[in-house]
Amino acid sequence: MLTRNCLSLLLWVLFDGGLLTPLQPQPQQTLATEPTENVIHLPGRRSHFQRVKRGWVWNQFFVLEEYMGSEPQYVGKLHSDLDKGEGTVKYTLSGDGAGTVFTIDETTGDIHAIRSLDREEKPFYTLRAQAVDIETRKPLEPESEFIIKVQDINDNEPKFLDGPYVASVPEMSPVGVIRTALPNMDREVKEQYQVLIQAKDMGGQLGGLAGTTIVNITLTDVNDNPPRFPKSIFHLKVPESSPIGSAIGRIRAVDPDFGQNAEIEYNIVPGDGGNLFDIVTDEDTQEGVIKLKKPLDFETKKAYTFKVEASNVHLDHRFHSAGPFKDTATVKISVLDVEEPPVFSKPLYTMEVYEDTPVGTIIGAVTAQDLDVGSSAVRYFIDWKSDGDSYFTIDGTEGTIATNELLDRESTAQYNFSIIASKVSNPLLSSKVNILINVLDVNEFPPEISVPYETAVCENAKPGQIIQIVSAADRDLSPAGQQFSFRLSPEAAIKPNFTVRDFRNNTAGIETRRNGYSRRQQELYFLPVVIEDSSYPVQSSTNTMTIRVCRCDSDGTILSCNVEAIFLPVGLSTGALIAILLCIVILLAIVVLYVALRRQKKKDTLMTSKEDIRDNVIHYDDEGGGEEDTQAFDIGALRNPKVIEDNKIRRDIKPDSLCLPRQRPPVEDNTDIRDFINQRLQENDVDPTAPPYDSLATYAYEGNGSVADSLSSIDSLTTEADQDYDYLTDWGPRFKVLADMFGEEDNYNPDKVT
Repeated sequence: MLTRNCLSLLLWVLFDGGLLTPLQPQPQQTLATEPTENVIHLPGRRSHFQRVKRGWVWNQFFVLEEYMGSEPQYVGKLHSDLDKGEGTVKYTLSGDGAGTVFTIDETTGDIHAIRSLDREEKPFYTLRAQAVDIETRKPLEPESEFIIKVQDINDNEPKFLDGPYVASVPEMSPVGVIRTALPNMDREVKEQYQVLIQAKDMGGQLGGLAGTTIVNITLTDVNDNPPRFPKSIFHLKVPESSPIGSAIGRIRAVDPDFGQNAEIEYNIVPGDGGNLFDIVTDEDTQEGVIKLKKPLDFETKKAYTFKVEASNVHLDHRFHSAGPFKDTATVKISVLDVEEPPVFSKPLYTMEVYEDTPVGTIIGAVTAQDLDVGSSAVRYFIDWKSDGDSYFTIDGTEGTIATNELLDRESTAQYNFSIIASKVSNPLLSSKVNILINVLDVNEFPPEISVPYETAVCENAKPGQIIQIVSAADRDLSPAGQQFSFRLSPEAAIKPNFTVRDFRNNTAGIETRRNGYSRRQQELYFLPVVIEDSSYPVQSSTNTMTIRVCRCDSDGTILSCNVEAIFLPVGLSTGALIAILLCIVILLAIVVLYVALRRQKKKDTLMTSKEDIRDNVIHYDDEGGGEEDTQAFDIGALRNPKVIEDNKIRRDIKPDSLCLPRQRPPVEDNTDIRDFINQRLQENDVDPTAPPYDSLATYAYEGNGSVADSLSSIDSLTTEADQDYDYLTDWGPRFKVLADMFGEEDNYNPDKVT
């Protein structure tokens, strides 16, 4: 490759300098086995009787990059076997860079590069060639594809692409293992080195080119230094009041390494402070933080001494021979005395007292001491925020607790409050302790039947049957193992109908003593039962149980316990009785519903019958007395506000008949319906005799052109005697029936009305 590049460069110098003149390409036909450089022969068409020869050897051209000549660079030549040199063949070029990078002489087939090429930008071009007949414009041969490769020249110096380079070299590396390592390199002395590296290209046609870069070599740290305490003894002072878990001091060992190689682990050497103190490592500062595990007491011990060991967390086995990578220091802790509050002898005091104990009885005492060097007297008092402050008192000097009120265990069984002890010399220093007082029960309530029982006995009961199981309850808080006993009262033990059988497990059974019971003779029996407890003093009570006689079937199932059932016929069961009652209720409901429907139908017939000939009857369904009596509604909006009513008359009472002539202005032909209604409204408002009273009036104005004008009741007179219906005869045959009805009575015959 290098030889070919040198040869190409030499040819370019000779041609560009004018030493050699390129020969004109001559068309010639070659065998397929005889290669001709930079000439591609396109196979021509032969008759099917002739043998076709391949007229091209390779399909590649080569062109030199960075060509600087004044003439286009010659690439090669295309030639077809059908081209006889008579100018009848036209060569065309297409594909990658055709026309822009490469051109072809259509007559000779010579290919030239018209601009400088760069192999680093594009190493080759793929093109297609075609031979076409000039006259017919038809292809003489199939389209052939070939490649033009760009030959490289040494025009770029070597470069380091990702410089500057950073390399890491472990410190203390042996000489020769890593060539870039210098002898005796120590990261603690110098962390980073810079090395200049030069790369030179010794080959190439234009001579060797060189490139340089800087390599930063950073020394990576290794754990080659043990931690060391700057001093052998650390002195700490700690108040005795320090809380458990608090940090009471810090110590530090120095490690010149870096990163994880400088991580230090601290441990307390077993000894004096192993059970009182603990030490942990602060990850940020690599200090040892000493913490308190148990409380300190100056009066018990005033000083502690122990040793702390610091060691590397991450060890490097290559440096084990350098010695132990740990160090030890002594820690001395002095406990400072702090004035403390009094201390109770117990964390909790529990006391017991019987209920009804006399007021002022001492039930116990508390004790607190001042443990400081100069001990002080202690005062006691009850915490007034608690609930038990009114039931108990405490002696401020002795600490004895006494009752202040009578106690009732059934009301409160336990009291829980606090007592405060403070120093007389410094009352601000105080401590608190809880007091738990249990109130013991005194047997003051007798036992009773736990729940009211509804006991029944069958008429056909046999002697010895248990008809009820009863239990007892005591309002006293019964102690464990409390026993209740049951028996009949002495007065009921004489010829009893029933007896009580005690089962000895705090329950008893009511047992029959007769053979059959009759409801007709006695329906209820009262059985006095005596219940007694086992506490001291013994308490007992008499409880009366009611036993009802009931009718039962042969299996003992209760059928009826009512007295009324005695007088019913034999064989009538409770279900039959219930069925009879349901039938009676249903019949009553049907009767009531029928009567209500009849009344409603009769009312509708009288009020809204369509066959009633009195079609002029107006119904006023007004339930109230009008706006004069109620505020339900206001019809003043229908009145003309311009009319001033000087004398307001009650609208809910029909006024006396006033036969006053009313003058009505005639209605004009083109009167608007609104004006007509307003006019009639004004007339009706000022007329106290106009019906209806306290109701809305409807004005049925039929408009202009009607023979009957208006059928409104406004024009009606007060009595029928004042009415004149003779004008109805003038209205035509449509009003003949009305004329007969309201005319003379002799002329009206209802039978003629159709």
